[in-house]
Amino acid sequence: MSNKKSLGHNSKKDFLKKPVEHIDITSFDARDIISSMEKMSFVSRETANAANIYNEMLKDKDCTIFLTLAGSTSAAGCMHIYRDMIKYNMVDAIVATGASIIDMDFFEALGFKHYQGSQFQDDNELRKNYIDRIYDTYIDENELQICDKTICEIADKLEVKSYTSREFIVEIGKYLKKNSKKKNSLIETAYDNNVPIFCPAFTDSSAGFGLVMHQEKSPEKHITIDAIREFRELTEIKIHSKGSGLFMIGGGVPKNFIQDTVICAELLGKDVDMHKYAIQITVADSRDGACSSSTLKEASSWGKVNTTKEQMVFAEATSVLPLVISDAYHKGEWKKRSKRNFSRLFN
Repeated sequence: MSNKKSLGHNSKKDFLKKPVEHIDITSFDARDIISSMEKMSFVSRETANAANIYNEMLKDKDCTIFLTLAGSTSAAGCMHIYRDMIKYNMVDAIVATGASIIDMDFFEALGFKHYQGSQFQDDNELRKNYIDRIYDTYIDENELQICDKTICEIADKLEVKSYTSREFIVEIGKYLKKNSKKKNSLIETAYDNNVPIFCPAFTDSSAGFGLVMHQEKSPEKHITIDAIREFRELTEIKIHSKGSGLFMIGGGVPKNFIQDTVICAELLGKDVDMHKYAIQITVADSRDGACSSSTLKEASSWGKVNTTKEQMVFAEATSVLPLVISDAYHKGEWKKRSKRNFSRLFN
């Protein structure tokens, strides 16, 4: 209790002093660390095995790599990792929560920041100052509402029809090319490199608030998000891929959505293989029957994931992800990969 009292502040600017700085995986070489962890046990060896599987994905010329994002790692300092995975041709398509893409990446592209805070702070005091908390990270709610309203403004200018989240995020990419305060965001980098981004639960984010405002303004004439066509688009990428691998941060809807493309393709009469490679970094528990959308071995019983090259890493992602991606960056298998340019599939 004394710790809480000592954290008392009087104004918003007292809370929002220390911005989160995103880690740069090109600035350090984790190869020796991963190599040493390979000789250990527990999460260390799981992490090293995941790194080795990821390098196999990058080396496999037939492998389409899907990155899935759930949770708040982008706000916590991993945003530039995901951007650099696109920049250095280490991922071909992204499936994410709306929050990861809009509330975190688009939010920062507009010039706003996430701030280091404390998980012990009195949340009533934060609420009085209009500050939102993600564990030990703070967001200015006033700035987040500007993000909501900007989504509305983008939607207001679009042709009235249905869009997949991928199509709408392309429009956001176009907007950022002209209006971003922070260059080289994840969305803008994906737009420049023809890497599609899918958010199957798009409305569960600032995008949802913005699109509700858009529809409220024009009840009879507004855009809509077509999640069914989006599922078909993502399945189309799987159909066009000779092989595929999954790199999953967290689980939930993004994880299940990409795994379900195998079943969807089969139901459409297409002959596709299960995802050949799969890595999941998560702290989720399997005792409730889920592990944030099943363990990878469980997914194999559904015909979604091959069990030969799969690794569950039970760790908080910000602690191990920088090591895995730095290892892959410095090993350089990405330099030999051909670009998929999957966004062009839908032009």
